[in-house]
Amino acid sequence: MSWKWQIFSVNMTDMDAETSTHTEPAVDEEVPLFSNLDLFLFSLIVGLVIYWFMSPSITLYLRFNYKKQKQFGKNIIVFYGSQTGTGEEFSNRLSKDAQRYGMKGMAADPEEYEMGELARLSEIKNSLAIFCMATYGEGDPTDNAQDFYDWLQENDDEDLSGLNYTVFALGNKTYEHYNAMGKYVDKRLEELGAKRIFDLGLGDDDGNLEEDFVSWREQFWPAVCEHFGVEALGDESSIRQYELKEHTDLNMNKVYTGEIGRLKSFEVQKPPFDSKNPFLAPVTVNRRLNKGGDRHLMHLELDITGSKIRYESGDHVAVFPTNDSTLVNKLGQILGVDLDVVISLNNLDEESNKKHPFPCPTTYRTALTHYLDITHPPRTNVLYELAQYASDPKDQENMRKMASSSPEGKALYQSWVLGASRNILAILEDMPSLRPPVDHLCELLPRLQARYYSIASSSKVHPNSIHICAVVVEYETATGRINKGVATNWLKNKLVTDNGHKSTVPMYIRKSQFRLPFKTTNPVIMIGPGTGIAPFMGFIQERGWLKQQGKEVGETVMFFGCRHKNEDYIYQEELEEAEKNGVLTQLNVAFSRDQEQKVYVQHLMKKNKEDIWKLIHSDNAHIYVCGDAKNMAKDVQTALHEIGEELGGMTRTQATDYIKKLMTKGRYSQDVWS
Repeated sequence: MSWKWQIFSVNMTDMDAETSTHTEPAVDEEVPLFSNLDLFLFSLIVGLVIYWFMSPSITLYLRFNYKKQKQFGKNIIVFYGSQTGTGEEFSNRLSKDAQRYGMKGMAADPEEYEMGELARLSEIKNSLAIFCMATYGEGDPTDNAQDFYDWLQENDDEDLSGLNYTVFALGNKTYEHYNAMGKYVDKRLEELGAKRIFDLGLGDDDGNLEEDFVSWREQFWPAVCEHFGVEALGDESSIRQYELKEHTDLNMNKVYTGEIGRLKSFEVQKPPFDSKNPFLAPVTVNRRLNKGGDRHLMHLELDITGSKIRYESGDHVAVFPTNDSTLVNKLGQILGVDLDVVISLNNLDEESNKKHPFPCPTTYRTALTHYLDITHPPRTNVLYELAQYASDPKDQENMRKMASSSPEGKALYQSWVLGASRNILAILEDMPSLRPPVDHLCELLPRLQARYYSIASSSKVHPNSIHICAVVVEYETATGRINKGVATNWLKNKLVTDNGHKSTVPMYIRKSQFRLPFKTTNPVIMIGPGTGIAPFMGFIQERGWLKQQGKEVGETVMFFGCRHKNEDYIYQEELEEAEKNGVLTQLNVAFSRDQEQKVYVQHLMKKNKEDIWKLIHSDNAHIYVCGDAKNMAKDVQTALHEIGEELGGMTRTQATDYIKKLMTKGRYSQDVWS
């Protein structure tokens, strides 16, 4: 029984008691059998009961009932903590794998389940909980795993003895807190008495996450078989999870046209707005920031008037992009399908919470445009499943080889798919014998995910507007094709008015820990080359607003970098104006390619080492870094270590520990990406 059901029962009891207390009439007074209040309360209760059973989120809570799981023979449950969809994708693959070993699995979002009942899994024979947990930001749980993380932290007396588990962690080695969430879940479950049946898997997205997962998975399943005394069924054929249904006479008002959650939610917008209910924000500004060069850096402003959306400087805006219609049309042509057929893909497992891989009913065109990722190189499981449709035996062999864990197969996948940046269209073009059914392809492709951007404005100055700063991604691949970033090219084409209509962007806010200090008198040191300047535009606006309010504001120091002063010195006018007005007390700009020897932000930091050390060591300054995680963020840390050694009289180990302590205290914050 879920906690929501228990609360409802208590409220019903309270209501009965309250009604009996307040509706008892005087003996000598004639009253009707039901007062208006009685009728109102009765109607309210009936309404609540109907809502209770009709609400999708509630039925999901009730559906996660261990008796029901036992009844339908589900003994493997794969929980995922996923921000970009990869963790969810891996959990689906593992739950599907279970069938090959005579087991039944289900993928599960911990946000939709009562995790307090986790211990009851031990009531099911040969049960196993698998956790595919991604780490987000600075060692944080993903949005959908936050409640689960809080539950693990708060319940020291929970007894999970009898629970079998294993964890696969998804992370990136360029980040300070590599795979922190997966490591924590693995350690914490053991502390609460659960039994680890296979070693923690560590996936590194800076290397080859897919290869890490496949290697771990190929060792994991034999360990499961040994632990439970079961054997693989030996059936390596493709297992379909969904069946196709074509609709010929469906009312088009019941067909999804790109909505993320509720049908027609883009036509009738209702707050609150979040990842399942984004707000369609009109684009009021879309301008190019750079004066020259072959790149396109852009500034967009989204109008959130009337949405009740609130944000703070340092937060992220998530946008839901769509795929390029040219790619979608080419896929339709190469597969010889009518993209405008209305279809549903229905889960063959009727008890599964996930009824469809994406909102259905819809058309193939909508699915390939709004819901499916068609631009990233497909993972090995997609190649394995599609291999059966290649009429050339050599193509079949190569596809299966690339999906294996053999050194030759890994090398072929690395060079032919990843190295050449081949997306599904490129693979179909370069492998003419491969022509899969479009419905199976749609089943296998991962969901198109929201993209996150650091907000480049302050709500104190722009309460009804959110600013985005981004660079358009476009590059030539090893095969000579031009690959374009989905979101940035889509944003670039979001003109303020398009054929007389206002352009809109589906968006929501993701809260961040990247915050200005609570005390306005604390100095801040901001380091953000390129589009890494985005959150600092919001910080500068906010510090300026605070000064206008008569508040005492500490020193505000900016280290910015770009290639050429005359080409891509973005926000030059705003930065110089802020320096002139005293909002920025120091503006340091590195133009990396304006001289023979390259100069980066870390070089300017070393040049200003005395000021930096005083601000950090004596004046309690907060340091903020935004931009590239792989090189810039590491180089900035190294520069600070060297400053600590030189001016603080520390050893390298002491300087490293000093900076780590600043991070722990919340005085060193990073908003970085790789």
